[in-house]
Amino acid sequence: MNIKPLLNYITNFVVLTEAEEAFLTSKVIYRKYLKGQYILQQGDICKFQCFVISGCTKTFYVDDSGQEHIVMFSIADWWASDMGSYITQTPADYNIQCIDKTELIMFPYDVMEELFSEIPKLERFFRKIIERGLVASQKRVVRRFSLSAKDRYLYFRNQYPKIEKLIPQYMVASYLGITKEFLSKIKAQLLEEE
Repeated sequence: MNIKPLLNYITNFVVLTEAEEAFLTSKVIYRKYLKGQYILQQGDICKFQCFVISGCTKTFYVDDSGQEHIVMFSIADWWASDMGSYITQTPADYNIQCIDKTELIMFPYDVMEELFSEIPKLERFFRKIIERGLVASQKRVVRRFSLSAKDRYLYFRNQYPKIEKLIPQYMVASYLGITKEFLSKIKAQLLEEE
């Protein structure tokens, strides 16, 4: 199991002893997914918080008309989960699908309390992760309502250059809340301005 990237990431927030690292390793699940495979489907209960070792996932909602709305991408050192479903153990609002071959470290819901009990500093770690996720989500909502589509694209391109190179443009458009044709117009306009 390739858990070293996770341990390195955790070190940014808390320091684990060797015994704590060994206990954590014994409780998490390492899994590989193929491009196109689902980690979670809308309506199922989210059983895992997933740390991405490699690859890329998209978190999205499909509305009643079948339209896909991407709310998040996750690449290496990022997290993928439907937190509402995970915390409440109720049906998921979102799908999580692999855009590329993806390796994950998965934290099962049914062992989290044991992890928190045995390694209390993990509770602090997850609190910090959830706080960061909440702040990012709130800022995204503000950008969605306050920035033009062009400015949202420029922000996305500047903040997440690795992601833009990994995913098809129609997914970028869905994430930005615009059509792929409109995104093409924005990109053409930016080329003219250069």
